[in-house]
Amino acid sequence: MSDDSPPDGDASDGGAPGVTFRDRDRLVRTPAHGVALDCLAAGIAAARPDRLIPSAVSVRDGTLRIEGSTTAAGADCAGEYDLADYDRVVLIGAGKASAEVAAALAGVLEGDDREFAEGVVVTEDPAERPSTAGVEILPGDHPVPSDAGVESARRVLDVVERAGPDDLVLAAITGGGSALLAAPADPISPDDLRELTEGLLACGASIDEINAVRKHCSAVKGGRLARSAAPATVVTLAISDVIGDPLDAIASGPTVPDPSTYADALAVLDRYDLDVPGSVRERLEAGAAGDLAETPTAGDPAFDRARAFVVGNGRTALDDAADAAAERGYEPLVLAAGVRGEAQGAGTTHAAIAEECAVRGSPAEPPTVLLSGGETTVTLGDADGTGGPNAEFAASAGLALAEGPLGGDGREDGDGDDGPRIVVASADTDGIDGPTDAAGGIADATTLDPDAARDALDRHDAYPLLDEAGSLLRTGPTGTNVNDLRAIVIEAADSEGES
Repeated sequence: MSDDSPPDGDASDGGAPGVTFRDRDRLVRTPAHGVALDCLAAGIAAARPDRLIPSAVSVRDGTLRIEGSTTAAGADCAGEYDLADYDRVVLIGAGKASAEVAAALAGVLEGDDREFAEGVVVTEDPAERPSTAGVEILPGDHPVPSDAGVESARRVLDVVERAGPDDLVLAAITGGGSALLAAPADPISPDDLRELTEGLLACGASIDEINAVRKHCSAVKGGRLARSAAPATVVTLAISDVIGDPLDAIASGPTVPDPSTYADALAVLDRYDLDVPGSVRERLEAGAAGDLAETPTAGDPAFDRARAFVVGNGRTALDDAADAAAERGYEPLVLAAGVRGEAQGAGTTHAAIAEECAVRGSPAEPPTVLLSGGETTVTLGDADGTGGPNAEFAASAGLALAEGPLGGDGREDGDGDDGPRIVVASADTDGIDGPTDAAGGIADATTLDPDAARDALDRHDAYPLLDEAGSLLRTGPTGTNVNDLRAIVIEAADSEGES
């Protein structure tokens, strides 16, 4: 199958710049490897704020109009705001893509000769992010909160607490905001919050369970930021990194109602037998006993003048990845936008589906590209390996292919001259897979030594395994975060390889 399209996510229509995988020439061993990378890059680029915001937000004749996703549960689909009704337009934000959202929003406002009166967003590596007039870009850390993030969160709180009833507060909320916007509630210290976060991330709890705890240990999460901003008008623009786009789960929902309770948070600690700092349990038990105010729920006055829109999500990335596959002559099939569970199991399952396509032409006839989104997890237990869910997914899939019905070279006939028939690539759309510098990995049936792969996967040590094989994917920070994205390329049996 030939590929005459631009490599990676390069914009060929004058749109936003693309996403590039480092060492692409080395990674692209066959055309199938190139197609896999191109699909990932196209999906990631589509979910960047410089593409999303101009499509979703506009100002015409002094009216700000927002069009959100129609699939996000509980989110608003469209809204209009007459800017003449407000004394000031203020921006706050938190998350890995919040600075990029701020820059894109500023561009939209500038088109109508307007600007932010004041603003502050918290993100990683602010010196590497786009600057925006009138907006402070402050530091935080992910996935474990830092003292810098605590100080930055205090600045955000200061801005919203000074907002008045005639102000319009735009909240740029993106994935990663839970850790970046770190405001521990009394009596929890920043060190206690870090210890709690590390325990939650390692125990295998779901994102809903983790967020239930984090919200009730925070001064801003779970709608508390909206409560601080009232009675200002608050408009949330969210880029979702959570399966199903529940607003309360994106960055732990600082500006939206919270359905969880102190009792829910305590139940998570007990369910996973977590040994947490005494200050954490003290706060949660006091809240469960009714001694502390609950997070605001739907119907709370804090949300009388608040609305929320999801302007991008994992489906955004999947749609453009599918288009990239079709442009290259492959039939795209989206398996699911919400894959979850353990990364190893998901990798094995995806490999099995790909084999079924290759052998029986079902559920898709080769040449085809299977696509999926969502967010898998790695439960470390006592292991101390290095890697993230996407590296572990790719390594597991590569091992499964090597041991599967197509054999070590991926060909039914055992003739490996044309290269493997199946290539699996998986990446975190933010460019950071777990606590590593890689976005994910790419593998086929010949990439890994099965014995070494089994040993590494047993220790959750996929990063050095793929690194040694030259199969780690690196993009650097991408400026977005909409969960994981996976592309599995299945060539037809008579495909001719090209260099």
